[in-house]
Parts: sequence; C-alpha cells; structure tokens
Amino acid sequence: MQIDVNLKEKSYKVFIDELKTIKLDTKVAVVTNPTVSALHVETLLSKIDARECHVITVPDGEKYKNFETLNQILEECFELRLDRKSVLIALGGGVIGDMTGFAASIYQRGIDFIQVPTTLLAGVDASVGGKTGINNKYGKNLVGTFWQPRAVYCETAFLKTLPKREFNAGVAEVIKMAVTFDKDFFEWLEKNSLHVEENLQYAIRECVKIKADVVSRDEREEGVRAVLNYGHTFGHVIENETKYTTYLHGEAVSIGIVMANKLALEIGLLSQSDEQRVKILLEQYDLPITYAIKSVEKFYDSFYLDKKSFNQKIKFILPSTIGGYAIKDDIKKETLLKVLREFV
Repeated sequence: MQIDVNLKEKSYKVFIDELKTIKLDTKVAVVTNPTVSALHVETLLSKIDARECHVITVPDGEKYKNFETLNQILEECFELRLDRKSVLIALGGGVIGDMTGFAASIYQRGIDFIQVPTTLLAGVDASVGGKTGINNKYGKNLVGTFWQPRAVYCETAFLKTLPKREFNAGVAEVIKMAVTFDKDFFEWLEKNSLHVEENLQYAIRECVKIKADVVSRDEREEGVRAVLNYGHTFGHVIENETKYTTYLHGEAVSIGIVMANKLALEIGLLSQSDEQRVKILLEQYDLPITYAIKSVEKFYDSFYLDKKSFNQKIKFILPSTIGGYAIKDDIKKETLLKVLREFV
C-alpha cells in the first residue's frame, strides 16, 4: 500500500510492505545501530541498488541522541566523501530516524534521506513528517530541523523481532492518534489485539493515513500538527527527569496521556468514562500509567521548555472526547499543580 504525504515540491510516499528495490544512482550510507544492524541490515542492503553503499553504526539508545553522535554521523559522511547528491538511509527506530534526518538536513546544507523504520513507534509516527532532532540537557528534541524524507518504507516484517516491551511502547502512539483523531479507530482498538498480524497491518495503515493528512495540512506544526503531541508535554518532562534510562519513549507518552486526561477531566473537558476507557486500553498493553513526581514545582517549570510553549504560555493538547481534541494555553497554574499532586 502507498500513502501520499502531499507537500507540493516536497511530497513523498509512504510504502507499507512494498520494499522491493531502492534504486539510487549515487553514494548511499545506511545509518543504524548494532542491535538493528544484527537483525536487519543485510536484508536492507540486499534491496539497495546504488553506486556505492556504506553502513554507519552509532550507539544504541535514547541517551546517545546527542551532539556527539550527530557529529559521528557527519564525520563518517565526510570520510566516505558523500556529496550533495548522496542519500542517507535511516534503518532503526525513532532515535535513528531523528538523528539521520537531522544529519541529512545540515550535511553540505542538506541532502536527501530515506526512512526505513524498524519499530512500531517509528513506523506509525516518527518516520513520517520530517521532524528531526537531538536531545540536550534542557529536554527532548529541542535542537533540530524540519526536513522531509525522500520516501518511507514501513515493513511489518521488521517488527516481528521487536521485544514485547518495545512493541507495546509503540502502541502508545497508536492509541494517541485514535484518541485525538478517530473515534471509530479507537473503538476498533478496544476490540482487536495488535498482536494479531492482520490487525497490526490495519492499525499501521490507519495511523499513517492520519499522520500523512495532518502533516499535509500543517507541515511545520503551526496548528493541527501540534495535536500529535498529545501526551508528550508531560511525557518529555518524565523522560528528561529520568535521564532517558527508565522509560522507553512510548512508555513516557503513555504516562503523559494519563496525566493529560486527568487535566482534561479536571477542567471539565473529558468525561470520567472516556478517561477510564483510555487508561484501560493502555493497560491492555502493559503500558505504565503512574509516575511519582519528586518536585511538583520543578515538574511545572519544565513545561516552559516545551517547544509548543509561546510567550510564557504553556500549550496543552487535551482530548475533549474520544476522537476529539482541544488546544489549551490558558490553564491556571493552580489547576496544573492540583493535577500534578495526584502523581506525587
């Protein structure tokens, strides 16, 4: 199946289970990590028809999503004498995709890159839309660019090697999209397990359709695309507080979804029954729904580093119902602190 991301001259296709041959008349470098390389790099290399093809291997893990690793990718690109016609291919999860895209966007002022996601989280969300970046001590993805890929190849076969925890973390992003954009899809998720292959393929297609439509309407997150950050404003603080070592990204998003729903419930935006339905669905995939905040004031202050915040106003993406959303930037500090105290 092919899904179009319509961005005029920057448009591209997301190919779902259609990876046959990637033909590129240029030098190519595949960026991956040791874990993914051992599982999938030979399969990918057998699909690439290029003038030259090299592999750049970087350390595995969110804690390596930083300037040091970015510089390693760039230095290896120079060592390989890649030029402005060369192409980088990201083979991995969201970390690899974000860093490869960022490197591509700044190498010789910008070269093409292709996304080949190997995690559910990357396949349904991170690989589509052109957000690239790295983390620093102030927070997650605070340094980066918008740089659209040349194409995305999402193969469900690559997902079969995922550990259960990693797979479930990706489900959090699936649930995120259903809650905010598609009531029917959410109700379908309540009845169908994503551990069944045909159900998984259907869910990936639905998520990519949602993401492609949102990105086509709002490439640079000036409006509706911000809704895709549902759960992330809270989740990013959790990841930063725990130094990216305690939770996978999707697990932090799961907790963030629960926190966002508590806030929506507190201000009368979301019903208690809908709040419970979302929590039950997260628990079906063993996703965490609790977090012990050490300092409520410090947690609150961290919100101001969120990329959606503007003019000293914190912007929250909240569900108004299953399949609906609201963007709020007028929530009082006292209300936020009250909700945060529920997680002390």
